[in-house]
Amino acid sequence: MSVSPLEYLDSAGPRAHAIVPLTWFTLIVSLSVCVVISVLLWIAASRTRKGDDPGAMRTIPIERGGNGIRWITVGLMISAVPLAVTLVWTMVTLAAVASPPANPGLVLDVTGHQFWWEVKYNGQSPDQEFITANEIHIPVNVPVLVRLHGGDVIHSFWVPQLTGKTDTIPGQTNVSWMQADKPGRYLGQCTEFCGWQHAHMQFEVVAQPQADFEAWRSAQLQPAPAPKTPEQQHGMAYVEYRCGLCHQVRGTAAGAVSAPDLTHLMSRRMIAAGTLPNDHASLAGWIQAPQSFKPGNQMPTQYLTGLQLSDTLAYLETLK
Repeated sequence: MSVSPLEYLDSAGPRAHAIVPLTWFTLIVSLSVCVVISVLLWIAASRTRKGDDPGAMRTIPIERGGNGIRWITVGLMISAVPLAVTLVWTMVTLAAVASPPANPGLVLDVTGHQFWWEVKYNGQSPDQEFITANEIHIPVNVPVLVRLHGGDVIHSFWVPQLTGKTDTIPGQTNVSWMQADKPGRYLGQCTEFCGWQHAHMQFEVVAQPQADFEAWRSAQLQPAPAPKTPEQQHGMAYVEYRCGLCHQVRGTAAGAVSAPDLTHLMSRRMIAAGTLPNDHASLAGWIQAPQSFKPGNQMPTQYLTGLQLSDTLAYLETLK
């Protein structure tokens, strides 16, 4: 399943369907204004007579008369039409997309952190709830209610092909919603400058058929599998002792909640909020030198020996 780029001129859900035509209209109007102004400036510049002394022109007195006012009046009247259309169209679009679905098929609590996304899947009972990070799975053709929270500073949640921008503000819960018309991976991004690694705060929304989503959700509800080899057992001990100070791995002694949940780490396509592919080499580099890949993030360097790193990777790669 390929990942769609951060494309805001195409849509894949009903909320974005309402926004994209307005985006195209304002883009065309803006470009048209730039073209008209450029042409008028070129005409004015090309009409300057050769041999004129620029210094002498400064002595020409300003006189009333001519058709300058007419140009301004006509220009204002022409400009008022697209501005009025844009205003009315914007109000209509906001009314169409503002209200969340009355009966959402899925409710998510998403919290923005420096610099990653925490995603809590709500259920009808506590045993049906779990937390993941930076990868949001949703069923196709199902309205999803998204409650947004700020974990530290102001961030902004945006999936241009599915939903518009909504800020995550500390101490306040903002509400958004999205729905995907077809399966796919849709790129999301923080769009409120939130610190050094703001640009490396991406996430993916994975839209799946209902059966595939239910299978994924059932797998996510399971605790981490038990280690099977001595290397994996040693690795789990390192994870509990070191990683467990910030991360959670359900089913183990690692139970902190200030960093991404690692229970099913290897089920995600990317790590470090879209910065690195989730493979053996990138995972090893991220553990040993996170500041080299993402300076300013909150993860400290671990200084593991080669054997400790190997055992840690052996265990982490079982978390599927």
